[in-house]
Amino acid sequence: MTLDDLRVFVAVCRAGSLSAVARELTCTQSAVSQRVKRLERETGVSLLERQARGVVPTPAGRILCEAAADGIAGLDLALRRLGDLVHGESGSVRITTGSTTVRHFMAEAIVSFRRRYPKVNLEFQTESSSRGCLGALIAGNLDLAWITLGGPVRGVEQRPVAELPWVLALRAGDPLAARSRVEVSDLAEIPLVRLPPNSTSGGRLHAALAELGVRAGSDTGVADWDTALLLAELGLGRAVVPALPGLPVPGDDGPLRLVPIPALPPLPVGWAARRWDALPPLARAFADTVAGTLRG
Repeated sequence: MTLDDLRVFVAVCRAGSLSAVARELTCTQSAVSQRVKRLERETGVSLLERQARGVVPTPAGRILCEAAADGIAGLDLALRRLGDLVHGESGSVRITTGSTTVRHFMAEAIVSFRRRYPKVNLEFQTESSSRGCLGALIAGNLDLAWITLGGPVRGVEQRPVAELPWVLALRAGDPLAARSRVEVSDLAEIPLVRLPPNSTSGGRLHAALAELGVRAGSDTGVADWDTALLLAELGLGRAVVPALPGLPVPGDDGPLRLVPIPALPPLPVGWAARRWDALPPLARAFADTVAGTLRG
């Protein structure tokens, strides 16, 4: 049993596919399968169950996957910290984010951080959702994940940074654009651009509306907030979105209007890390820089 065997096994459990991991590692599916079989021989138990659409860990496989993932993450973090001790204020900070995160939340912080630490590389890995970011953080050699905060996640510590109020995005000239606020009951009467229902932000919005007794209709679905804003700006729909940093404020000139929806609870966003007390100093410095610029 080697560390690489365990890394491959964890990757297979996360992906649910031997072939997907083989493509990622640029090796054959047989090579991936041999590593899993070696683990099964040494542990004496079956670790994977084959299904019609891939593989899933057996109960024994889940035990090994969780323990291996925790151990690998801790070892990777220790090696990174040793590298920081050797190289001082150089090295890298690895962050996983959504597709629009850097633009809205980190642009100012990146400039400030690079001025302070010019020898440090910032490496961003883009995922399509907060769930994807958390999965990458747990499974990969990453320091931080920027996410929409949700419920507790095993092996991850979350820290809130900002709470984003919800607004109705629409084109100037829309009958609702002149309002100072929109009531939740108004949303039941208009079709909305829909955020992904499986995303954390989309799920929170849906739950908040349901709790207030509103079931909003939808005629368009999008993958991210920026696309929803663009459709609203073009007059192709109305969208309930978080008031992202850098968006126009009420009263600004331009084709887009954002009308507050004060009855909806704000959307919490922030950082996730495997362990804050073990976070490399440079990663902690970047996280603090982002939080400082957003809190202003």
